[in-house]
Amino acid sequence: MRNTLFIGGGNMAYAIISGLLNKGATGVSLRVVDPSEDAKTRLTGLGVPCNATWPTEFDCAQVVVAVKPQAMPDVLKQYEAHLAGKLLISIAAGVSVSQLRQWSGQANAAVARTMPNTPALVGKGITGVYCTDNCTDADYREVESLFRSCGEVVNLASEDDINAITAISGSGPGYVFYWMEALAKAAQELGFNESQARQLVNHTFLGSASLAVQSDESLSTLRERVTSKGGTTFAGLEALRKHQVADGIVEGAKAAYARAIELQGPKP
Repeated sequence: MRNTLFIGGGNMAYAIISGLLNKGATGVSLRVVDPSEDAKTRLTGLGVPCNATWPTEFDCAQVVVAVKPQAMPDVLKQYEAHLAGKLLISIAAGVSVSQLRQWSGQANAAVARTMPNTPALVGKGITGVYCTDNCTDADYREVESLFRSCGEVVNLASEDDINAITAISGSGPGYVFYWMEALAKAAQELGFNESQARQLVNHTFLGSASLAVQSDESLSTLRERVTSKGGTTFAGLEALRKHQVADGIVEGAKAAYARAIELQGPKP
């Protein structure tokens, strides 16, 4: 693996670094820039040096920019002098390739825009990856290697697909947790205590997702297999249909997609 520098030592950077180390990457090839003492403590615990500013003695081929979108302009401009010739890897929603190039002062930078999701924190994430045309095959492999350390990777054909994947898998854990909250509330209303409700819901979602991943059958077929006409699941699904829950989920994803486009703003 190439030497890699992370700008920002937050949760997603920590998840990727932990995944890499668990898969055998050596800590000496990784470095983090983050002035936070919390980040320094957590990353030093992994054996990865964390500097408050750019470590000029560290020679890296790629830079993962893992800061919040609103901080991106200032951070890239601050380190512009160090970014020439580097592969720029962004995990920020709503920050376009053209913006990354403009703010970093690298008009022709090779850029990978990525959209991981929070299950990466437990090695179960999925990341959408778009690489610009001037990325090499080696660049693709490096980016895939980074994000496969904490889950699965989907390669995207166009930059616009980043907004769509943000709406589905990027925001998706929020929809799932919303569903889980509602089902846990139902469990408590049916007499279970909070701990029991959480256990029932957590393992229902975990088991169902695991079954879907391991099965070659469609989601609709899996649903049908647990649904007997006139039975309990049928009654529950009919109530969900009556309240147009499926339509609400689709509309929610579309709203997230529209917001992702809005956040990206006009091209510079």
